[in-house]
Amino acid sequence: MNDFIWPIAMLLGLMAGIFAGYPVAFVLAGVGIIFAFAADIPVLFLSIGVQRIFSGVLTNWLLIAIPLFVFMGLMLERSGVAERLLRSLATLFRSLPGGYAFAVALIGVIMAASTGIIGASVVLMGMMALPPMLQNGYDPKVSTGLIAASGTLGILIPPSVMLIILGDQLSISVGSLFIGAVGPGLLLAALYLGYLILIVLRSPERMPPIAQEAPSGLGEVVSRLAFDLVLPIVLILSVLGTIVAGVATPTESAAIGAAGAMLLALLSRRLDWRTLGQALSDSTRTTAMIVFVMIGATIFSLVFRKLGGDKMIVDLFALEGASPYASLLLIMFVVFLLGFFLEWVEITLVVVPIVAPVITGLDFGLPKDEVLAWFAIALAVNLQTSFLTPPFGYALFYLRGIAKDVPITTIYKGVIPFVVLQLIALGLIIVFPGITLWLPEYLGR
Repeated sequence: MNDFIWPIAMLLGLMAGIFAGYPVAFVLAGVGIIFAFAADIPVLFLSIGVQRIFSGVLTNWLLIAIPLFVFMGLMLERSGVAERLLRSLATLFRSLPGGYAFAVALIGVIMAASTGIIGASVVLMGMMALPPMLQNGYDPKVSTGLIAASGTLGILIPPSVMLIILGDQLSISVGSLFIGAVGPGLLLAALYLGYLILIVLRSPERMPPIAQEAPSGLGEVVSRLAFDLVLPIVLILSVLGTIVAGVATPTESAAIGAAGAMLLALLSRRLDWRTLGQALSDSTRTTAMIVFVMIGATIFSLVFRKLGGDKMIVDLFALEGASPYASLLLIMFVVFLLGFFLEWVEITLVVVPIVAPVITGLDFGLPKDEVLAWFAIALAVNLQTSFLTPPFGYALFYLRGIAKDVPITTIYKGVIPFVVLQLIALGLIIVFPGITLWLPEYLGR
């Protein structure tokens, strides 16, 4: 234990700085530099960190996809496409028990594959779907839990900023991760829909049909829905289709998506200088936050490894005589606990580089690149729960901000079943790696 005094002290210092409320990027870099001097590491050694920041972050071609995908999501949200699609789906299903809930779940999947912006998805669905659901007798716990959970699908279903960062950290193909995430993303959506069906069958009074005030012909509703579906499907195919076909890299497809989202906003007559300026400003802030955290994490990881932290982590998770799955489950358990207090960005940039050598050193009976891809997707599903777990689940606070009449305890209770569903999905992905790997293998990726 004495050999690991410095690494343990660094982790404690990191947690103390974060809980003290300091910006995470500065805490990461500050703790790394402070302990470098405290442990008498030569100043010249820190120059390696400067080189890694320049080559691994500032000139990393792959990371250009982050602001492009963020901009695409923001522009699409402002174009009104998702808003019209939600209204069409709600009109089609509103006469069925749980119909509005099914519409929310489906629009969550479509928005996830189109935008990937958690805040925009949760706020949009909360503003449009929550009031009519509550006014027509829907259980507040089911309504709020569904909206929060469906809104977080964008962090898993491609295009996903999380998968871009995971691919960069693990040095594996982001395109393969995008393709591999399709199966787990659809699995989660199916679990959500299955849960709603179970509620309808057992307690239909919790999600009653919504009476339609001005009936529309079925043909009119279907035609309007088909039209509203065309634009997002074209955008999804233009982004993901080019990656799957090998025509474009994730960065190039992100540029296609950003241009396509601007075109949709223009066609919807929602594109003006103010909208464009807000989208650019929000994209810049989000990207700057991620890049600064990456810079801080680079310094922290460099010093942490120099002080023997990587060996400490390997000794901690490489359980002697235990199954490799026991080590994997321990890692997932630690990440799940960290999700209660930290954002996915910090967990990804700090934890992944440290535990990656542990995973590659374990024998799961799969090639190394498949193990890393499988681990990355499983980790992404795990990290998705960090948006839903109190006290710092961001999806909960996004929803609370627009649903001021709903107690926060109701929202907390509402997300519990969906957190359980995500843990079930995580278990299935670990037990059956084919859920993640079958599509990339089928497509030769």
